[in-house]
Amino acid sequence: MELLPVSLSLADRKCLVVGSQPQADHLVKTLAAQRAQVVWVGCAATSVLPDNVRLFDRPFKSDDLDDCWLVVAASASDTENNSVKQLCEARQLFCSIATDQQHSNWLLSQAAEPQTTTAISPHPAYREDPHQNAGLVSLVGAGPGDPDLLTLRALKLIKIADAIVYDRLVSKPILKMCNPDAEFVYAGKAKAQHTLPQDSINDLLVQLAKKYKNVVRLKGGDPFIFGRGGEEIETLADQEIAFQVVPGITAASGCAAFSGIPLTHRDHAQSCIFVTGHLRDGKINLNWQELIDPGLTIVVYMGLTGVDQICKSLIEHGRSADTPAALIERGTKPEQRVLSSTLQGLSLLVAQNNVVAPTLLIIGGVVSLRDKLDWFKP
Repeated sequence: MELLPVSLSLADRKCLVVGSQPQADHLVKTLAAQRAQVVWVGCAATSVLPDNVRLFDRPFKSDDLDDCWLVVAASASDTENNSVKQLCEARQLFCSIATDQQHSNWLLSQAAEPQTTTAISPHPAYREDPHQNAGLVSLVGAGPGDPDLLTLRALKLIKIADAIVYDRLVSKPILKMCNPDAEFVYAGKAKAQHTLPQDSINDLLVQLAKKYKNVVRLKGGDPFIFGRGGEEIETLADQEIAFQVVPGITAASGCAAFSGIPLTHRDHAQSCIFVTGHLRDGKINLNWQELIDPGLTIVVYMGLTGVDQICKSLIEHGRSADTPAALIERGTKPEQRVLSSTLQGLSLLVAQNNVVAPTLLIIGGVVSLRDKLDWFKP
């Protein structure tokens, strides 16, 4: 194969990428960086894409080649790649097969590669000690599950991380956006099932920081809201390991928004409180008296197991049995399901519908707005 080294101006010109092979994401972003109008066919979104990329999760069609200047075939199917190339030949279009350079008639030169760095600069408030013999640990909130709810800073960090310690609530689409060459350590916790005890996780972060330059502790939701993030960075501080914290959208905000339930509303709730429904010795130890205010929205994390006790205790201490209540299962994800009733009726509804974790419980008058404000249709 003989290639003529040339430079192309692709600004505002249509370039087509077909398929979802690993090279496709890189090629799409490279073309987008040259201000091409990129059409990507045959792939679901795996990361945050530039505005000049249009994504179509459907099979390739021959008319996708209309008005194209450059084509990339990056399908997992060799048959489809060859078909795309043959159609390009018939139209006198240049086609690069991502997995077969030998039969491509154009290749991306190294000079066209987008500029990348091997490390990300930490928050401006962070100052690295030149005498410190350890890397930086970033405590990162991954949000409630939808990858589009990641912060930009979180996305940058997971893409360059050398090691990633992640929890059970970090969704698979987000894990796919992480640096594939990183060392991944699962540290998830489910009821009575802890892959690693908390002390072991704390020590692990210290050891990884001594081995790698960029370590990410990736936690579902926000690491400072029932995420034990404070305990983990306390250990890092004690060991004089540099760290930074990247907040995430907590489950209360994400799940409520995706369920059409505003946490506050002038006509229904003037305050909101987050509590945990985690059982200790079979009991939920909450200050029930402060939770009976009808103008208060209660958000209960980890409340599935204790939902019956929570509802009964609130009623016993004076909250109306007719108070609207909703349980949100797998909030913000395509599998999201919302069950709404009252304090008196929610337990039976949960028992009848085989609800599974993760779930979030919202109690208060704002739940009555759901029928009108529900917008998310998984």
